[in-house]
Amino acid sequence: MGGYDAELGLLVERAQRGDEDAFAGAYRLVHPGLLGYVRGLVGEDAEDVASEAWLEIARDLGRFRGDGAGFRGWTAAIARHRALDHLRRQRRRPLTSLLEQDVWELPGGLDTADAALERLSTQEALALVRTLPRDQAEAVLLRVVVGLDGPAAARVLGKRPGAVRTAGHRGLRRLAGLLAAAEPPRRRKDGT
Repeated sequence: MGGYDAELGLLVERAQRGDEDAFAGAYRLVHPGLLGYVRGLVGEDAEDVASEAWLEIARDLGRFRGDGAGFRGWTAAIARHRALDHLRRQRRRPLTSLLEQDVWELPGGLDTADAALERLSTQEALALVRTLPRDQAEAVLLRVVVGLDGPAAARVLGKRPGAVRTAGHRGLRRLAGLLAAAEPPRRRKDGT
């Protein structure tokens, strides 16, 4: 991530001086991982929550101090706070009726088969991550999807690096077990 973070750091510096193209470049580098992290926390509402996070990131960009890796950690912390706020609001909101839910889940008219298959596999992976205990799920998402190192992920979560490393390791081990259990048995070369 060294070259990636160096490029990101330069883009952030330029964006802080008002360069909109640089902000767009930083967004393109960070957003996919950030969206994956948020999707792992809130599911289908990830786009809305990520949008709220980016509004806050843009508003507070002048206050950020650090390099590209620090920027990824800072954006992940903001996204996490927006996701937790969203989950708290969701618990207070009444559930929608089944009819309303069906309408919200109708596919868009411009979906392609490839996009649907790609989204399905991403959804399946994130659904597996959501089965993990919260500390393990967040550690896996921050380390694997966002690409933060242990200390940066620990800062986002407000925990010690060792605790995040352990949670991430346990989460990945549990995911490997779930995937192995879901795989059909393989046939040996001799046909048995």
